[in-house]
Amino acid sequence: MTFEELGLREEVLKSLKELGFEAPTPIQEQAIPHLLKDKDCDFVGLAQTGTGKTAAFGLPLLSNINLKSSIPQGLIICPTRELCLQITKDLEIFSKYLNCNVVSVYGGADIKRQITKIKKGVSIIVATPGRLLDLINRKVVKLSEVKTVVLDEADEMLNMGFKEDIDSILESAPDSKSTWLFSATMPKEVARIAKTYMTNPLEVSIGHKNQSNENIEHIYSIVKDRDRYEAVKRLIDYHPNIYGLIFCRTKRETATVAENLGREGYNAEPLHGDLTQPMRDRVMARFRSKEIQVLVATDVAARGIDVDDITHVINYNLPDDTENYTHRSGRTARAGKKGQSIVLITPKETYKIKAIEKQMGQTFAQGKIPNAEEICEIQLMKLIQNTKDIQVKEKDIEKFMPQILSSFESMDKIEIIKKFVSAEFNRFIEYYQRAGDVNQRAKESSRDGQRRDKGARARDEGKTRFFLSAGKRDGLNPGALLRVVCDAADIKSTSIGRIDIMASFSFFDADEDLTNRILKSVDGTSFEGTKLSIEVTNNEKGGGSGRSGGGSRRSGGRGGFRSSRGGSKRDRSAKRGGSERRSRPDRPRRHRGR
Repeated sequence: MTFEELGLREEVLKSLKELGFEAPTPIQEQAIPHLLKDKDCDFVGLAQTGTGKTAAFGLPLLSNINLKSSIPQGLIICPTRELCLQITKDLEIFSKYLNCNVVSVYGGADIKRQITKIKKGVSIIVATPGRLLDLINRKVVKLSEVKTVVLDEADEMLNMGFKEDIDSILESAPDSKSTWLFSATMPKEVARIAKTYMTNPLEVSIGHKNQSNENIEHIYSIVKDRDRYEAVKRLIDYHPNIYGLIFCRTKRETATVAENLGREGYNAEPLHGDLTQPMRDRVMARFRSKEIQVLVATDVAARGIDVDDITHVINYNLPDDTENYTHRSGRTARAGKKGQSIVLITPKETYKIKAIEKQMGQTFAQGKIPNAEEICEIQLMKLIQNTKDIQVKEKDIEKFMPQILSSFESMDKIEIIKKFVSAEFNRFIEYYQRAGDVNQRAKESSRDGQRRDKGARARDEGKTRFFLSAGKRDGLNPGALLRVVCDAADIKSTSIGRIDIMASFSFFDADEDLTNRILKSVDGTSFEGTKLSIEVTNNEKGGGSGRSGGGSRRSGGRGGFRSSRGGSKRDRSAKRGGSERRSRPDRPRRHRGR
């Protein structure tokens, strides 16, 4: 079927032809013929983000408009400023050859300007609920001639607490109006609106209710809670061409993750409710232009983001309402493209995946966070490709070529290539050599555990056992301990043996000949804002001696040691609260596609 066969007005078809639109999407094909009716065309459309819903209601709305009237005939209500502006932009493009004025009104902007635009005459108003209700109460927006009310992303508006506002707006509109409701999911409150304000609506569902876009690959990876941030970094490194969204549950978590990523050289910015509207606009403008590669956002702030080409959605954690997962994942795989939605969960959260699978009718694949070797290979090949693609400025480099060729005269081609690759890549390899596996493994049987323990003890010969004044409560894990010790003492991770992380302190083994070096270098360093102390112990229970810096720390605590982590308990708690672990500052550059 073509758009011409749907019965749209000529001016609209002319715009579509210029845009290169050839065939309607399934939701457009089923919705438009019904919505072109003059009356009695209440409608419920259930389809995922990116399936062409804006055109599904925008094209028939423009085709039905009486161009001689200056009072609003169409009203589109949506949850966020971003979506409001996007819908307005699309309608303006569709109505290029129509004398049709489309005005957007939303909170956080100058209301006087919006009032002025409306008073000049308007055919269609696109609005967020709160600002629209304000303008209705001020008697600026008159709904007496409104023929059609469109509720776009109805489920999201209700999730955001706009139930009363929507009820008030719908009650203010004429009884003769047509109501068109579009939603990704059909919770009870959306069904209530349909029952209360519609008469025998045609319901069209693309797929079954709450179904996700079939072009999205849903993947979950099991990690420990404290390893979420490390897992996110590895996912970004493994996908150097990523253009994606990271969803966090809270504003604080969003800001922290974005801040830490930015500090480590990732092209990431936050988007959350504490940002002012101008700041949000700037962030979104940079994200749309792909100046920002990764946007870290809360569910509320990201609602209405309508950006094509998003390759990945990473769920730092699952939303409290499992239905919101559908909206998150729907930000990728738009306009027929493919995308991935990756979820990080702990072993205790596997039941949530099953609940989402049941709700969406989708099956999740269990994935693994890439290991060091896989990431290094990807980054190495990206480096090689970038080198091959680089444009040589012949004139600028020509005068230096004799000197360059002379410098490499004693080397053959293979040696030169190795040197250049290593100059850029050594730090990356060394960084990941020290990083452990963040994937959560299944628990071992007691017999397997005993066998492993015996093997570990056998390898303790020639090692010194150290006590470190930080543990699980401080966010320390084996990988973090390796980075702290190896960075401070400038040693290889292969020099470290058995590691035991306790609640508030840790033990680890290292080569005997490095004992003094480790004591001198690690003592007094910081981890997550906590000053560390280290000493030698002769057995697992403590029983040690030879503390760096002099003085004994025995005080009858567990294993004869008392943790002494600099600062009061309250100070330490404040330092730890909610922040992700900082990786070492000399993290190597990654090789992206942009």
